[in-house]
Amino acid sequence: MRDVPSLGHRGLIVLGSAAAVTAAGAVAYRRAQSGRQTGREIGTGADRFEDLGWGELEPPGEIAIPTADGACLTAWDVGSGPAVVLPHGWAASHAVWIPVARRLVESGHRVVLYDQRGHGASTRGTAPLDTTTLARDFALVLEARDVADAILAGHSMGGMTVMALATFQPEVLNQRGRAIVLVATAAADTSWRLPQSDRIAARLMGSPYLSRTLRTANGLHFVRSAFGVDPVLAQMDLTRTLFADCDPGVRAGYVKSMSAMNLLEGIATIAVPTTVVVGSRDRLTPPARSRTLVDTIPGAQLVTVPHRGHMLPLEDPDAVADEIVRAVKG
Repeated sequence: MRDVPSLGHRGLIVLGSAAAVTAAGAVAYRRAQSGRQTGREIGTGADRFEDLGWGELEPPGEIAIPTADGACLTAWDVGSGPAVVLPHGWAASHAVWIPVARRLVESGHRVVLYDQRGHGASTRGTAPLDTTTLARDFALVLEARDVADAILAGHSMGGMTVMALATFQPEVLNQRGRAIVLVATAAADTSWRLPQSDRIAARLMGSPYLSRTLRTANGLHFVRSAFGVDPVLAQMDLTRTLFADCDPGVRAGYVKSMSAMNLLEGIATIAVPTTVVVGSRDRLTPPARSRTLVDTIPGAQLVTVPHRGHMLPLEDPDAVADEIVRAVKG
């Protein structure tokens, strides 16, 4: 179990979504190299590893879902009751959602999780690493697990996955979904569009050296900017481990795709109730991006979680689970 980080390269790139990982990472690296390690920089929260797992619930078994291009998506289907499907973010795995999923199962919901292609236990395949593939994979999981009347809740790139489904396969959204919850995400404008910035971002994110650095003691500095006030060390460690374990080519491919992404026209046609949730201290997909979503999606509502950052499913799983349950109740 682990989760998605996001960083950045301050002064050049600050990719304003899950792709916004480059800015703070470069700055954090320079700080780490110069020996500047304060409690505030590396997190001072309690080390609560038990908050990241299934607790007393029986961990669900893996389900293999093959794709037409040779990938195999690994999924988990647990609990019973109203269905909730939780696509995760960039350079992460389903583990980012486990704290939320456990709360939902305990409150009487069925939860479907899966690892995006090239992440976690899912293989890469040959399809392009772009938003159309995100939508196609999502639709395949919904069909394979026979999910209907579900809450579709995505975090970061997982939110982009939900919005890609609305853009490229709206009939699937209308058949399978009853409401949407978008958590710490964006639909467009994920780069400053400076000359060569996207190429620089992809090169950095595709570097094996970055993976090695994240596994060192200084790796926590790279993910600090993904969290809000007083982060929990266990959550930061999970985030940096997931990022380091994600194939560099997969990281780079999705960064390139997200930097050119524009799903605004598609999400303007969403006809199901939609809630957008953002942390007030989210520096990777800032609150302004969430306001754009609310202004674009008909009838969407905005929920701001005080003091939290980009990693909301880890930082405040109660707040995220509460919004999903509200969506279930309508």
